[in-house]
Amino acid sequence: MSKSLELVKTLVWAAHGCRGMDRLVLRRFDPARDSLDELTEILHRSFARLGAMGLNCTCVDQSCRTTLERLTRGDCYVAVCDDRLVGTMTLNEPDENARCELYRRKDVASIHQLGVDPAYQGRGIGKSLLALAEGWAAIRGYKVLALDTPSPASHLISFYEGRGFGIAGSAHFEGKHYVSAILSKTVASTRGLALATYVPDAEKSQASDMRAA
Repeated sequence: MSKSLELVKTLVWAAHGCRGMDRLVLRRFDPARDSLDELTEILHRSFARLGAMGLNCTCVDQSCRTTLERLTRGDCYVAVCDDRLVGTMTLNEPDENARCELYRRKDVASIHQLGVDPAYQGRGIGKSLLALAEGWAAIRGYKVLALDTPSPASHLISFYEGRGFGIAGSAHFEGKHYVSAILSKTVASTRGLALATYVPDAEKSQASDMRAA
């Protein structure tokens, strides 16, 4: 792997100019500083609308233990604003045992447990998380980024379509009372991706070189 790509893997991603916020930081979940209870509550709140629609998504009422089990299957990231957790997602590499056929493909990375606290929705946090996800996938050489969402959740499907995803199929996951839409998008090359605007001081000069590459 090139030195520039290795550096990108260690960067703290930051999004500036999100509506209503001075600064948003996207970073890896850290069990030493981040509350698993708080993370689970964010998922509960962000999926409450789907629960009210009668959709028994796992994130609607999952336990902290389930949150932990799911996030340890991949790389969990959190969105932080003013030292407060406001969003999260977990990024998974291919899983040969996945119930969704697309998630088993070796060239596909997938997004799970993606949620933003309702009090912070509409400010670009979800879009920033998806941009990070695409960068994560590109760095690792994946060609496709995929996720699933309940088919009745037309507002979410529209959101993802607005970010370049298209419906790739459908699946009925065990225990769910609904059919899920499977969405995917082609991952942009690392050269076409914008890097984080914040990096540690010692890495700023290297990051500038990367942007110019």
